[in-house]
Amino acid sequence: MKPNKIYIRNLKKTDWSITSSAMHIFTNSRSQKTIDELWFTEHNSIFTTGLLEKNKNIIKKIRNIPIVQCNRGGKITYHGPGQQLVYMLINLKEKKIGIKKFLFLIEKVVIKTLKKFQITAYTIKNSPGIYINKKKFCFIGLRVKNHCSLYGISYNIHTDLSLYKYINPCGNKFIKILNLIDVIPTITMNIFRKQFIKTFLNIFKYQEKYQSSYNVFNKIYQN
Repeated sequence: MKPNKIYIRNLKKTDWSITSSAMHIFTNSRSQKTIDELWFTEHNSIFTTGLLEKNKNIIKKIRNIPIVQCNRGGKITYHGPGQQLVYMLINLKEKKIGIKKFLFLIEKVVIKTLKKFQITAYTIKNSPGIYINKKKFCFIGLRVKNHCSLYGISYNIHTDLSLYKYINPCGNKFIKILNLIDVIPTITMNIFRKQFIKTFLNIFKYQEKYQSSYNVFNKIYQN
């Protein structure tokens, strides 16, 4: 893989629709010289459905929480406070990796990050994501456009897991969900994020990272 630079942005809490629009604007306007970016954020409670969802996995009537369709892969999932989303805006062609290798490396990042906290995690065949003690910790939903990735992963630190009862997460009624705080009571989103970034930079072989105060949503507000 080609070593290069990346922007790391901690956006804190953002609106899902605005973030999704910003991500697509960024991807549509980027050139070969555009630096890759990693966005960390939280969203207010929302259910999102991927391209494979046929609306068969909502098992209870959902009140007061929006359901939106997006153009990522996968089926239905939940996002909300206490859950970290990591949007990966990577030029896969410049990194010289295909989508299968990209997925493998993402899984490797999460597993090795958890290992730093003495947690053994693993994958399950035909069920993208990361599991701990037979429960799902990390969800993966990606899209690739013009050789560039959109969306990424989400993992629960201390979110309200009761909201998953309204759906079959990822289209699987047997999946059980995990909060990392239930395994590591002292963990925080900030602590885990810092280790995740270190592992990500190492595995994807980025030479430098930039912290930036640039408002990634400026273009949306101007339109």
